[in-house]
Amino acid sequence: MDSKRFSILLRTTAVILSGLAVPFAQGQDLLIGQVSSQTSPITAANAKGLFAGINVYFADVNAKGGINGRMVKLINKDDELKPGRMTELTKEFIADKNVLALAAYQNTSGITELSKLNVVGAGGIAMIAPLQGDKSIVGAANFFPFRSGYPDEVTALAKESVFMQHKKVVVLYQNVTLGPPMMKYIQDVAAEKVGLNVAAYVKIDATVAPDKLEGVIRAATAEVVKVAPDAVILLGGGRPAIEFLKQFKDSPAAGAQIYLMSIVPQSDVIKAIGEVKARGIVLSQAVPFPFSPTLALVNEYQKLMKKYAPDEAYSFSTLEGFISGKITVEALKRAGPKPTREKVLMALNTMGEFDLGGVYVNYTSKARNGWEGVDLTMIGANGKLMH
Repeated sequence: MDSKRFSILLRTTAVILSGLAVPFAQGQDLLIGQVSSQTSPITAANAKGLFAGINVYFADVNAKGGINGRMVKLINKDDELKPGRMTELTKEFIADKNVLALAAYQNTSGITELSKLNVVGAGGIAMIAPLQGDKSIVGAANFFPFRSGYPDEVTALAKESVFMQHKKVVVLYQNVTLGPPMMKYIQDVAAEKVGLNVAAYVKIDATVAPDKLEGVIRAATAEVVKVAPDAVILLGGGRPAIEFLKQFKDSPAAGAQIYLMSIVPQSDVIKAIGEVKARGIVLSQAVPFPFSPTLALVNEYQKLMKKYAPDEAYSFSTLEGFISGKITVEALKRAGPKPTREKVLMALNTMGEFDLGGVYVNYTSKARNGWEGVDLTMIGANGKLMH
Protein backbone atom coordinates (compact mmCIF):
# COMPACT_ATOMS: atom_id res chain seq x y z
CA MET A 1 0.00 0.00 0.00
CA ASP A 2 1.52 3.34 -1.06
CA SER A 3 1.56 6.61 0.86
CA LYS A 4 -1.41 8.00 -1.07
CA ARG A 5 -3.62 5.02 -0.15
CA PHE A 6 -2.58 5.31 3.51
CA SER A 7 -3.43 9.01 3.49
CA ILE A 8 -6.88 8.18 2.13
CA LEU A 9 -7.27 5.45 4.75
CA LEU A 10 -6.42 7.80 7.61
CA ARG A 11 -8.75 10.54 6.32
CA THR A 12 -11.55 8.00 5.90
CA THR A 13 -11.02 6.76 9.43
CA ALA A 14 -11.28 10.34 10.69
CA VAL A 15 -14.58 10.87 8.87
CA ILE A 16 -16.05 7.68 10.34
CA LEU A 17 -14.96 8.65 13.82
CA SER A 18 -16.41 12.15 13.45
CA GLY A 19 -19.83 10.50 13.26
CA LEU A 20 -19.14 9.00 16.66
CA ALA A 21 -18.55 12.44 18.16
CA VAL A 22 -14.80 11.95 18.38
CA PRO A 23 -13.02 15.33 18.16
CA PHE A 24 -10.96 15.65 15.02
CA ALA A 25 -9.21 18.66 13.56
CA GLN A 26 -5.88 19.14 11.83
CA GLY A 27 -4.59 21.23 14.73
CA GLN A 28 -5.39 18.42 17.16
CA ASP A 29 -3.45 15.72 15.36
CA LEU A 30 -0.55 14.17 17.24
CA LEU A 31 2.18 14.64 14.64
CA ILE A 32 5.21 12.37 14.31
CA GLY A 33 8.05 13.27 11.94
CA GLN A 34 9.93 10.82 9.74
CA VAL A 35 12.76 11.33 7.26
CA SER A 36 13.34 8.47 4.81
CA SER A 37 13.54 8.31 1.04
CA GLN A 38 10.96 6.32 -0.87
CA THR A 39 12.27 7.76 -4.14
CA SER A 40 15.86 6.57 -3.93
CA PRO A 41 16.40 3.10 -5.45
CA ILE A 42 18.95 2.43 -2.70
CA THR A 43 16.48 2.84 0.17
CA ALA A 44 13.04 2.55 -1.45
CA ALA A 45 12.27 -1.03 -0.39
CA ASN A 46 12.99 -0.46 3.29
CA ALA A 47 11.56 3.08 3.25
CA LYS A 48 8.21 1.99 1.85
CA GLY A 49 8.08 -0.88 4.31
CA LEU A 50 8.77 1.36 7.30
CA PHE A 51 6.12 3.82 6.14
CA ALA A 52 3.54 1.09 5.60
CA GLY A 53 4.17 -0.65 8.93
CA ILE A 54 4.00 2.44 11.13
CA ASN A 55 0.87 3.67 9.36
CA VAL A 56 -0.85 0.32 9.86
CA TYR A 57 -0.38 0.62 13.61
CA PHE A 58 -1.45 4.27 13.62
CA ALA A 59 -4.54 3.41 11.53
CA ASP A 60 -5.65 0.85 14.11
CA VAL A 61 -5.12 3.28 16.98
CA ASN A 62 -7.05 5.99 15.12
CA ALA A 63 -9.88 3.59 14.24
CA LYS A 64 -10.33 3.02 17.98
CA GLY A 65 -10.59 6.71 18.75
CA GLY A 66 -6.94 7.72 18.68
CA ILE A 67 -5.21 8.80 21.87
CA ASN A 68 -7.56 10.77 24.10
CA GLY A 69 -9.65 11.48 21.02
CA ARG A 70 -6.75 12.79 18.96
CA MET A 71 -5.49 11.16 15.77
CA VAL A 72 -1.86 10.10 15.37
CA LYS A 73 -0.37 11.15 12.05
CA LEU A 74 2.99 10.41 10.43
CA ILE A 75 4.60 13.19 8.38
CA ASN A 76 7.22 11.85 5.96
CA LYS A 77 9.93 13.98 4.37
CA ASP A 78 12.27 12.67 1.65
CA ASP A 79 15.95 13.57 2.00
CA GLU A 80 16.81 11.91 -1.35
CA LEU A 81 19.97 10.69 0.43
CA LYS A 82 21.55 14.09 -0.19
CA PRO A 83 24.34 15.03 2.26
CA GLY A 84 23.08 17.33 4.98
CA ARG A 85 19.48 17.11 3.83
CA MET A 86 18.29 14.92 6.73
CA THR A 87 19.66 17.46 9.19
CA GLU A 88 17.86 20.29 7.37
CA LEU A 89 14.55 18.42 7.35
CA THR A 90 14.92 17.41 10.99
CA LYS A 91 15.46 21.05 11.95
CA GLU A 92 12.24 21.85 10.08
CA PHE A 93 10.43 19.29 12.22
CA ILE A 94 11.98 20.72 15.38
CA ALA A 95 10.88 24.22 14.36
CA ASP A 96 7.29 22.95 14.13
CA LYS A 97 6.12 22.70 17.73
CA ASN A 98 3.21 20.47 16.69
CA VAL A 99 5.65 17.65 15.90
CA LEU A 100 5.92 15.73 19.17
CA ALA A 101 8.52 13.10 18.25
CA LEU A 102 10.58 11.62 15.42
CA ALA A 103 10.34 7.97 14.41
CA ALA A 104 11.49 5.35 11.89
CA TYR A 105 14.27 7.42 10.34
CA GLN A 106 16.38 5.84 7.59
CA ASN A 107 19.73 6.74 5.98
CA THR A 108 22.90 5.83 7.86
CA SER A 109 24.97 8.85 6.86
CA GLY A 110 22.15 11.24 7.71
CA ILE A 111 21.45 9.64 11.09
CA THR A 112 25.19 9.67 11.81
CA GLU A 113 25.30 13.41 11.17
CA LEU A 114 22.29 13.99 13.43
CA SER A 115 24.03 12.03 16.18
CA LYS A 116 27.39 13.80 15.83
CA LEU A 117 25.82 17.26 15.72
CA ASN A 118 23.46 16.43 18.61
CA VAL A 119 20.56 17.82 16.59
CA VAL A 120 17.98 15.64 18.31
CA GLY A 121 19.33 16.20 21.80
CA ALA A 122 19.65 19.95 21.36
CA GLY A 123 16.17 20.07 19.83
CA GLY A 124 14.65 18.42 22.90
CA ILE A 125 12.79 15.83 20.85
CA ALA A 126 12.75 12.01 20.89
CA MET A 127 14.10 9.86 18.06
CA ILE A 128 12.21 6.55 18.24
CA ALA A 129 13.41 3.33 16.59
CA PRO A 130 15.56 4.63 13.71
CA LEU A 131 16.75 2.06 11.18
CA GLN A 132 20.26 2.08 12.58
CA GLY A 133 22.29 -0.52 14.42
CA ASP A 134 25.49 1.33 15.27
CA LYS A 135 25.39 1.77 19.04
CA SER A 136 27.85 4.66 18.92
CA ILE A 137 25.24 6.50 16.85
CA VAL A 138 21.99 5.49 18.58
CA GLY A 139 23.67 6.11 21.93
CA ALA A 140 23.30 9.87 21.34
CA ALA A 141 20.96 11.96 23.48
CA ASN A 142 17.24 11.28 23.01
CA PHE A 143 17.71 8.23 20.74
CA PHE A 144 15.51 5.25 21.65
CA PRO A 145 16.57 2.29 19.47
CA PHE A 146 14.75 -0.93 18.77
CA ARG A 147 16.81 -2.95 16.31
CA SER A 148 19.85 -4.98 17.33
CA GLY A 149 23.29 -3.45 16.97
CA TYR A 150 25.58 -4.14 14.05
CA PRO A 151 28.10 -5.91 16.34
CA ASP A 152 25.32 -8.33 17.34
CA GLU A 153 24.62 -9.10 13.69
CA VAL A 154 28.29 -9.54 12.81
CA THR A 155 28.85 -11.82 15.79
CA ALA A 156 25.90 -13.99 14.77
CA LEU A 157 27.20 -14.29 11.20
CA ALA A 158 30.72 -15.10 12.42
CA LYS A 159 29.40 -17.80 14.76
CA GLU A 160 27.39 -19.33 11.96
CA SER A 161 30.46 -19.42 9.71
CA VAL A 162 32.48 -21.11 12.44
CA PHE A 163 29.66 -23.60 13.03
CA MET A 164 29.69 -24.42 9.31
CA GLN A 165 33.47 -25.01 9.58
CA HIS A 166 34.50 -22.48 6.94
CA LYS A 167 38.29 -22.36 6.74
CA LYS A 168 38.89 -19.45 4.34
CA VAL A 169 36.63 -16.49 5.03
CA VAL A 170 36.94 -13.18 3.21
CA VAL A 171 35.60 -10.11 5.00
CA LEU A 172 34.50 -7.64 2.35
CA TYR A 173 33.75 -4.17 3.70
CA GLN A 174 32.81 -0.72 2.46
CA ASN A 175 35.05 2.14 3.51
CA VAL A 176 32.08 4.22 4.72
CA THR A 177 29.54 4.20 7.56
CA LEU A 178 29.44 0.80 9.31
CA GLY A 179 32.16 -0.84 7.17
CA PRO A 180 35.37 0.23 8.93
CA PRO A 181 34.16 -0.18 12.54
CA MET A 182 32.62 -3.59 11.84
CA MET A 183 35.76 -4.75 10.03
CA LYS A 184 37.78 -3.70 13.06
CA TYR A 185 35.26 -5.41 15.31
CA ILE A 186 35.88 -8.68 13.48
CA GLN A 187 39.63 -8.17 13.75
CA ASP A 188 39.58 -7.31 17.44
CA VAL A 189 36.70 -9.44 18.71
CA ALA A 190 35.03 -11.94 16.39
CA ALA A 191 38.15 -13.45 14.84
CA GLU A 192 39.67 -14.11 18.24
CA LYS A 193 36.70 -14.87 20.52
CA VAL A 194 34.52 -16.65 18.00
CA GLY A 195 37.36 -18.34 16.15
CA LEU A 196 36.53 -17.02 12.68
CA ASN A 197 39.11 -18.07 10.09
CA VAL A 198 39.69 -14.84 8.15
CA ALA A 199 41.84 -15.35 5.06
CA ALA A 200 41.66 -11.76 3.82
CA TYR A 201 40.08 -8.36 4.36
CA VAL A 202 39.03 -6.67 1.12
CA LYS A 203 37.92 -3.03 0.96
CA ILE A 204 35.37 -1.46 -1.38
CA ASP A 205 35.81 2.25 -2.03
CA ALA A 206 32.17 3.32 -1.87
CA THR A 207 33.06 7.02 -2.17
CA VAL A 208 33.82 6.93 -5.91
CA ALA A 209 31.52 8.50 -8.48
CA PRO A 210 28.55 6.30 -9.46
CA ASP A 211 29.89 5.75 -12.98
CA LYS A 212 33.13 4.35 -11.54
CA LEU A 213 31.60 2.02 -8.96
CA GLU A 214 31.26 -0.96 -11.29
CA GLY A 215 35.00 -0.90 -11.97
CA VAL A 216 35.81 -0.61 -8.27
CA ILE A 217 33.59 -3.61 -7.54
CA ARG A 218 35.21 -5.56 -10.37
CA ALA A 219 38.63 -5.04 -8.79
CA ALA A 220 37.37 -5.99 -5.32
CA THR A 221 35.62 -9.07 -6.69
CA ALA A 222 38.81 -10.19 -8.43
CA GLU A 223 40.68 -9.80 -5.14
CA VAL A 224 38.09 -11.93 -3.34
CA VAL A 225 38.09 -14.61 -6.04
CA LYS A 226 41.90 -14.82 -5.90
CA VAL A 227 41.64 -16.07 -2.31
CA ALA A 228 39.31 -18.90 -3.38
CA PRO A 229 37.19 -18.47 -0.22
CA ASP A 230 34.62 -20.88 1.11
CA ALA A 231 32.69 -17.97 2.65
CA VAL A 232 32.34 -14.20 2.28
CA ILE A 233 30.99 -11.88 4.99
CA LEU A 234 29.87 -8.61 3.42
CA LEU A 235 29.85 -5.56 5.66
CA GLY A 236 27.79 -3.00 3.80
CA GLY A 237 24.69 -2.43 1.75
CA GLY A 238 23.19 -0.36 -1.01
CA ARG A 239 24.43 -0.42 -4.59
CA PRO A 240 27.99 -1.62 -3.77
CA ALA A 241 26.62 -4.77 -2.10
CA ILE A 242 24.22 -5.51 -4.93
CA GLU A 243 26.86 -4.90 -7.62
CA PHE A 244 29.25 -7.25 -5.82
CA LEU A 245 26.62 -10.01 -5.69
CA LYS A 246 26.03 -9.65 -9.44
CA GLN A 247 29.72 -9.98 -10.28
CA PHE A 248 30.63 -12.57 -7.67
CA LYS A 249 27.81 -14.93 -8.64
CA ASP A 250 29.26 -15.02 -12.18
CA SER A 251 32.80 -15.72 -10.95
CA PRO A 252 34.73 -18.99 -10.42
CA ALA A 253 34.17 -18.60 -6.66
CA ALA A 254 30.38 -18.32 -6.96
CA GLY A 255 29.84 -21.40 -4.80
CA ALA A 256 31.22 -19.76 -1.65
CA GLN A 257 28.76 -19.14 1.15
CA ILE A 258 27.67 -15.50 1.30
CA TYR A 259 26.67 -13.78 4.54
CA LEU A 260 24.83 -10.45 4.41
CA MET A 261 23.69 -7.99 7.06
CA SER A 262 20.08 -6.92 7.58
CA ILE A 263 20.59 -3.64 5.69
CA VAL A 264 20.56 -5.61 2.42
CA PRO A 265 16.89 -6.33 1.60
CA GLN A 266 16.17 -9.85 0.41
CA SER A 267 13.95 -8.40 -2.32
CA ASP A 268 16.89 -6.41 -3.73
CA VAL A 269 19.04 -9.54 -3.78
CA ILE A 270 16.40 -11.52 -5.68
CA LYS A 271 15.86 -8.68 -8.13
CA ALA A 272 19.58 -8.35 -8.81
CA ILE A 273 20.68 -11.97 -9.23
CA GLY A 274 17.50 -14.03 -9.44
CA GLU A 275 16.09 -16.76 -7.22
CA VAL A 276 18.46 -19.52 -8.35
CA LYS A 277 21.70 -17.63 -7.68
CA ALA A 278 20.32 -16.15 -4.45
CA ARG A 279 19.45 -19.52 -2.96
CA GLY A 280 21.53 -20.33 0.11
CA ILE A 281 22.57 -16.74 0.92
CA VAL A 282 22.35 -16.11 4.67
CA LEU A 283 21.11 -12.77 6.04
CA SER A 284 21.18 -11.59 9.63
CA GLN A 285 18.00 -9.91 10.80
CA ALA A 286 17.89 -7.18 13.43
CA VAL A 287 14.13 -7.48 13.98
CA PRO A 288 12.01 -10.59 14.68
CA PHE A 289 10.90 -12.95 11.91
CA PRO A 290 7.68 -11.46 10.43
CA PHE A 291 6.39 -14.50 8.56
CA SER A 292 5.50 -16.81 11.46
CA PRO A 293 3.01 -15.63 14.14
CA THR A 294 4.66 -17.53 16.98
CA LEU A 295 5.31 -14.28 18.87
CA ALA A 296 2.34 -12.28 20.12
CA LEU A 297 3.89 -9.22 18.49
CA VAL A 298 4.05 -10.86 15.07
CA ASN A 299 0.53 -12.29 15.45
CA GLU A 300 -0.81 -8.78 16.11
CA TYR A 301 1.25 -7.36 13.23
CA GLN A 302 -0.09 -9.93 10.75
CA LYS A 303 -3.71 -9.39 11.79
CA LEU A 304 -3.48 -5.62 11.44
CA MET A 305 -1.58 -5.85 8.16
CA LYS A 306 -4.39 -8.00 6.73
CA LYS A 307 -6.96 -5.52 8.00
CA TYR A 308 -5.39 -2.21 6.98
CA ALA A 309 -2.88 -3.09 4.26
CA PRO A 310 -4.07 -6.36 2.67
CA ASP A 311 -2.04 -5.78 -0.49
CA GLU A 312 1.21 -5.18 1.40
CA ALA A 313 3.48 -8.22 1.78
CA TYR A 314 4.90 -9.15 5.17
CA SER A 315 8.50 -8.02 5.51
CA PHE A 316 11.13 -7.15 8.08
CA SER A 317 10.82 -3.47 7.21
CA THR A 318 7.03 -3.35 7.63
CA LEU A 319 7.36 -5.13 10.98
CA GLU A 320 10.07 -2.68 12.02
CA GLY A 321 7.82 0.23 11.11
CA PHE A 322 4.94 -1.40 13.00
CA ILE A 323 7.14 -1.74 16.10
CA SER A 324 8.24 1.88 15.80
CA GLY A 325 4.59 2.88 15.72
CA LYS A 326 3.80 0.77 18.77
CA ILE A 327 6.60 2.28 20.86
CA THR A 328 5.60 5.77 19.72
CA VAL A 329 1.96 5.30 20.67
CA GLU A 330 2.89 3.90 24.08
CA ALA A 331 5.04 6.97 24.74
CA LEU A 332 2.21 9.30 23.65
CA LYS A 333 -0.24 7.52 25.94
CA ARG A 334 2.10 7.75 28.90
CA ALA A 335 2.68 11.44 28.16
CA GLY A 336 -0.87 12.18 29.32
CA PRO A 337 -3.90 13.98 27.86
CA LYS A 338 -1.86 17.00 26.75
CA PRO A 339 1.40 15.52 25.42
CA THR A 340 4.40 17.72 24.73
CA ARG A 341 7.88 16.86 23.52
CA GLU A 342 9.12 17.08 27.08
CA LYS A 343 6.40 14.76 28.36
CA VAL A 344 7.06 12.25 25.55
CA LEU A 345 10.76 12.25 26.43
CA MET A 346 9.96 11.75 30.10
CA ALA A 347 7.60 8.89 29.23
CA LEU A 348 10.31 7.16 27.22
CA ASN A 349 13.03 7.71 29.81
CA THR A 350 10.84 6.21 32.53
CA MET A 351 9.28 3.45 30.41
CA GLY A 352 11.53 0.74 31.82
CA GLU A 353 10.96 -2.72 30.38
CA PHE A 354 8.12 -2.61 27.88
CA ASP A 355 6.65 -5.81 26.43
CA LEU A 356 5.81 -5.39 22.75
CA GLY A 357 4.43 -8.92 22.63
CA GLY A 358 7.14 -11.39 23.58
CA VAL A 359 9.80 -8.88 22.53
CA TYR A 360 11.07 -6.22 24.90
CA VAL A 361 12.73 -2.83 24.99
CA ASN A 362 14.10 -1.27 28.15
CA TYR A 363 14.39 2.50 28.35
CA THR A 364 15.60 4.41 31.40
CA SER A 365 17.44 7.67 31.94
CA LYS A 366 20.67 5.69 32.27
CA ALA A 367 20.30 3.16 29.42
CA ARG A 368 18.18 2.84 26.30
CA ASN A 369 18.23 -0.75 25.10
CA GLY A 370 16.32 -2.20 22.19
CA TRP A 371 15.54 -5.82 21.36
CA GLU A 372 19.19 -6.89 21.04
CA GLY A 373 18.32 -10.23 19.46
CA VAL A 374 19.45 -11.49 16.03
CA ASP A 375 17.75 -13.99 13.75
CA LEU A 376 19.55 -15.70 10.88
CA THR A 377 17.60 -16.38 7.71
CA MET A 378 18.46 -18.13 4.45
CA ILE A 379 17.06 -17.51 0.99
CA GLY A 380 15.43 -20.76 -0.04
CA ALA A 381 13.39 -22.07 -2.95
CA ASN A 382 11.36 -19.51 -4.86
CA GLY A 383 13.27 -16.73 -3.14
CA LYS A 384 11.49 -17.22 0.19
CA LEU A 385 13.27 -16.75 3.47
CA MET A 386 13.82 -19.74 5.71
CA HIS A 387 14.09 -19.19 9.44
